[in-house]
Amino acid sequence: MIDLHTHSTFSDGSLTPPELVDLAVKESLTAISLTDHDTMAGIPSFLEACRVGNLIGIAGVEISVDFNPGTMHMLGYHVAPQSVALGEALGKMREGRDDRNGQILAKLNKLGMNITMADVMKHASEDVVGRPHFAQALMEKGYISAPKQAFELYLGKGKPAYVDRFRLTPEVGIAAIKESGGVAVLAHPLTLALKDKELRELVGALAEAGLNGIEVYYSEHTSNHISFYTALAKEFKLFMTGGSDFHGKLTPDIRLGRGFGALRLADELLGPLYEAAGRPKPL
Repeated sequence: MIDLHTHSTFSDGSLTPPELVDLAVKESLTAISLTDHDTMAGIPSFLEACRVGNLIGIAGVEISVDFNPGTMHMLGYHVAPQSVALGEALGKMREGRDDRNGQILAKLNKLGMNITMADVMKHASEDVVGRPHFAQALMEKGYISAPKQAFELYLGKGKPAYVDRFRLTPEVGIAAIKESGGVAVLAHPLTLALKDKELRELVGALAEAGLNGIEVYYSEHTSNHISFYTALAKEFKLFMTGGSDFHGKLTPDIRLGRGFGALRLADELLGPLYEAAGRPKPL
């Protein structure tokens, strides 16, 4: 069993990369990918922990790209942390987050919530500060009772403290991942909020732009979603991946490798991913 969509303290997860690997070993996973948001800073310690733990580790990243009406994320696998092109692209993404964070803080203060950036930073352990850390600060101050409530009331798209930020275009995101030697995968198609016909047209266009794969298996995907996304993968010759989108304490209902409990990702998914990256399949 594997999990190809996880997060650590370098973005918005609650476990360090070594702690994430330790948990994967305890859960009897055979392979795992660290896919932090807009950063590869946790990859070196992650890969070393995988080596020590005798676990297959895949260097990954998750990039937010520009799309409406839903949310589009692009997963990169077998990316190189030392890649200049991808590093510059991720740097622009983090700068966009920093600009947005200041605006979010100002909006929350204007709404009467007395929090500071120091309050937010307490919950951001490593590299990237984002809305989940604002949610934790709001909960600590007693303004909300659960992180999810922060998005429902203040931080979600269309809510009073929401601020948009800089994103790469999907095409640039795909190109940056591939220039680093990686392969590009469309994450959780459900969040695109598209009808089946619209999604099919979009996936076709992304495939022409160089998309390699599609995340078919995901914590929130139903059996109907999985069937449709599998058909899209076959039609556009994309390999299939999957993952829990594990964040630890921020999403306590999602278990590593198992999602909400029913997710089971077979080791066989690794073969096409390695083949697309031009790498030998792990034993």
